[in-house]
Amino acid sequence: MKPAAAVVSARRAGTTVTFDQLNKYFTIQEMPVVSSRYWNMIHGANAEQARQDAEGLYTMRVLGRNMAYMLRCKEVARKVGVELPEQETPVFTNFIR
Repeated sequence: MKPAAAVVSARRAGTTVTFDQLNKYFTIQEMPVVSSRYWNMIHGANAEQARQDAEGLYTMRVLGRNMAYMLRCKEVARKVGVELPEQETPVFTNFIR
């Protein structure tokens, strides 16, 4: 139940598949995925170019605020006695009958 967020840095567009794949690793471990206002991507061939991606930087700032909020909420819940959800033993099925 640790909040998670994937961040993708790319030279150009086309990384949405990578972003989707990374988020699947979080959900398979029962981790709440923290979002931003858009996909958590920033573009540039190097750090200097990435610093020029105003929309990407905005997305990262929103993500940072949302992550901080989720972590504060989790801490408040812990302090007032809200328990984490009970975990069940995983069940794995084979769809071949």
